[in-house]
Amino acid sequence: MKTKLGLLYGGKSAEHQVSLQTALAVMRALDLEKFEIHPIYINVEGRWIKGPQLMEPAETVKELEYSADSQVPAALSPALFQSENQENAALDVIFPLLHGPNGEDGTVQGLLEILNLPYVGNGVLASAAGMDKVVMKNIFAQAGLGQVNYVSFIKNEWQGAKEEAYEQVEKELGYPCFVKPANLGSSVGISKCRNRAELDIAFSEAFQFDRKVIIEEGVTAREIEIAVLGNDAPECSVAGEIVPKKDFYDYKAKYEDGETALIIPAEIPEDVYTVMKDMAIRSFKALDCSGLVRADFFLTQDGKVLINEVNTMPGFTPFSMFPLLWKHTGIEYPQLIERLVDLAKERHAEKQQIKYTF
Repeated sequence: MKTKLGLLYGGKSAEHQVSLQTALAVMRALDLEKFEIHPIYINVEGRWIKGPQLMEPAETVKELEYSADSQVPAALSPALFQSENQENAALDVIFPLLHGPNGEDGTVQGLLEILNLPYVGNGVLASAAGMDKVVMKNIFAQAGLGQVNYVSFIKNEWQGAKEEAYEQVEKELGYPCFVKPANLGSSVGISKCRNRAELDIAFSEAFQFDRKVIIEEGVTAREIEIAVLGNDAPECSVAGEIVPKKDFYDYKAKYEDGETALIIPAEIPEDVYTVMKDMAIRSFKALDCSGLVRADFFLTQDGKVLINEVNTMPGFTPFSMFPLLWKHTGIEYPQLIERLVDLAKERHAEKQQIKYTF
């Protein structure tokens, strides 16, 4: 029998359009002899809209943007996760293709846990901790993983004592430094700062996207990434290197200008790759991850390996780093999707063995 796969995409997030592109790519890669495709769209206002089962992949992103009055239900309800066939049986697996808050941060994962539905990717804890860069880095520090120095502030703290905040950044980190929203991906709202004036502007920019910001020490280093796949016995891909033409790998460099070079496999010594693999697995386990993670590293000029962050729902088009890393490791995009669906079923089956009564 075919697997009834619910593709959950869109979302009330600054990364809404990225999610739509991912959903289109996954649909095109699915084997319709193996899968039924059931689209579930979350529009920019946060409305959940069930699309009709797709008999063939959509051709454009526009086809995936269902309107609130085009289908029922147009609200969050259990019917969203049911097939129109077989007496409205529950979908077999949900594949959340959501990036950023309200999707990648554990909120949707919590809903799917309550509904007891198998879903692809990380659970509530890993998703929430991986989304919040401050919490993630605190966990990495506890696990003994090397990383750059950082400080963080919430908006009210900053508004009440801006000078003190800037002085702390300058004392503990210096320039250059990077200011980022704590809970956002795709390099949205990130600024590189070389002086106090740029720092002030960067804080204001980052606080538009989150109530908490993180400021990281700037380092001169190569950016290396490794993809991790699995549940309790995760495996690593080959390493890849990002070589941005610009000052740093911002949103435009990732999604618009096409000038960033991706070198796969990265030209790094075998012993450095071994260290990165070990750190990738340790970070995966420290956050209690499952399914997939992309671990991002800095490789400094003196050969030191520092973990930058992990992404619990990395970019997932065929041209994104995570799928490309696995392609060069020997797993093509359609097979990668199938592997992730199998891992979701495996984890769900394990959870069904847990006792909830005493």
